[in-house]
Amino acid sequence: MKTLKLSAIILLFSFISAGCQKDDIFELDIGDENAVIQKEVNGIEFKFCLLNEQGEPATVFNEGENFTFHFSFKNNTQDTIIVSPKFVNDDFFRVFSIQNSKKQDLGKPYDKVWCSPLYVITPNPLIIKPANTGGLECPWVLMEGYNAIPFCVNERKEYLDIGRYFTKLELDFQYSKGKKEFKINDKFKINFKIK
Repeated sequence: MKTLKLSAIILLFSFISAGCQKDDIFELDIGDENAVIQKEVNGIEFKFCLLNEQGEPATVFNEGENFTFHFSFKNNTQDTIIVSPKFVNDDFFRVFSIQNSKKQDLGKPYDKVWCSPLYVITPNPLIIKPANTGGLECPWVLMEGYNAIPFCVNERKEYLDIGRYFTKLELDFQYSKGKKEFKINDKFKINFKIK
């Protein structure tokens, strides 16, 4: 009888601990009322969303409508932070198509990053004072006169066809405050569709 009670207690604790595990992917579904992933970690407030042509966050777009990727981070600490530009990796703003349960990599809206004359060899760290924000935006289809720095676009993308898609960021956000260094690793995923 004691063995049965002990087994039941162990089983109960295993269910409780499994339910408390954190899911490290912050995900938006198509049609979510709030179409922005907003997450604060250690005083750094991250925002990731897609903007429609009116500049509003959205997960549903019309056929032939362009959209813009938006990623920002706000320093809500009392100290100036110095952010390593390495968080912009090769998969930043990458889009995947999900058609007939098959995933297809459609690439990124840019060819290279940090290729402006401002970043000749290596990009400089970003200095963000308290209450200030840093960030990046890049449209899927580059528009005339749009400056997508630090992204360099040589090949123009075409508008996406009707269907379901997603984009994700696997964040490796490294920054320092004074002599202390910090690292934030989170995953953000936005599911969206073209109708």
